[in-house]
Amino acid sequence: MTGAAKWRHWLLYAGVAAVAAYCLAPFYWMLVSSLRPASDLFDTSLVPSRVSFANYRAVLGPSQGFPRALLNSLTVAGVTTVLALLLATFTAYAMARLEFRFKRLILTLIIATSMFPVVSIVVPLLKLFTGIGWINTYQAMIVPSMSFALPLAVWNLTAFFRQMPEELEHAAMVDGCTRGQAFRKVVIPLAAPGIFTTAIITFIAAWNEFLIALSMTNKPAMQTAPVAISKFTGATTYEAPFGSQMAAGVLVTVPLVVMVLLFQRRIVAGLTAGAAK
Repeated sequence: MTGAAKWRHWLLYAGVAAVAAYCLAPFYWMLVSSLRPASDLFDTSLVPSRVSFANYRAVLGPSQGFPRALLNSLTVAGVTTVLALLLATFTAYAMARLEFRFKRLILTLIIATSMFPVVSIVVPLLKLFTGIGWINTYQAMIVPSMSFALPLAVWNLTAFFRQMPEELEHAAMVDGCTRGQAFRKVVIPLAAPGIFTTAIITFIAAWNEFLIALSMTNKPAMQTAPVAISKFTGATTYEAPFGSQMAAGVLVTVPLVVMVLLFQRRIVAGLTAGAAK
C-alpha cells in the first residue's frame, strides 16, 4: 500500500469516527446527565463525579405514570407499523406489477399526502374525533400516524418490488403456483429485507410522534412517552426536572437502539440488496 493510499485509508476511518462521534454525542450526554444527582445539575464534566440512579427511580415511580406511557407508545407504534405494512405491501406490489391508467399520478398523490405538515391537520382531526368520541383512545393516535407512515411504506416497498425480476413469479406459476401463492411463497420471502427496513423506519416515526398524541389525549393514562416526558414536573414549581427528563429520554431511546442492533443485518440488506442476491 502506497503512502497516498494509507492516507486515504486513515482519512476514511477518521471521517467515519467523526460522524459516529457527532451522532452519538447527544445520546452520551443524555446518559451522563441522567446519572447525575440533582445537586450536580450544572456539572459539565464528561464523566459524572457521582453516579446516582435517583432520576430513574423518579421516572419509574408510580407518581409519573411513565411505564404506562411506554406501554401506550409501544401499542400505538406497533399497531401503526403492522397496519401500515399490511396495506403498503399489497399496494406497493400492485403499483410495481400491474399496469393501469394514471398509475404514476396515483403514486404521486400517495406521496403528496405525506407532505402536509402535521400542524395543518391537527385541528380538523381534533374536531372530527371529538364528534365521534375518539378523544383519549388509541385509534385517535393510530389513524393519523397511518396517514404519514403508509405513504412512506408504499414508496419504499414499491421501489423494492420493482427491483425484483418478474420472471421469478412466472417461474413459480409455471410450476403450478397461483398468483397469490407466488406472491406469498416467492415474493414475500425475497422482499423480507425491504419489509424489515420499512418496518423499522415506520416504527421509529410512530414511536417518536408527539404533536398528534399531545392533541388527542388529555388523560395521563392515555399519553405516550414523548407527551409524558414533556409534562414532567419538578419537586417545586420553579424546578426544571432535567435529570428525570434525561433518564426518561434514555429509557425511550434504548428500545430503538436494541431493535436496530438486533435487525441491523436485515436493515443493511434491505437498503443495499435486491432480489437477485
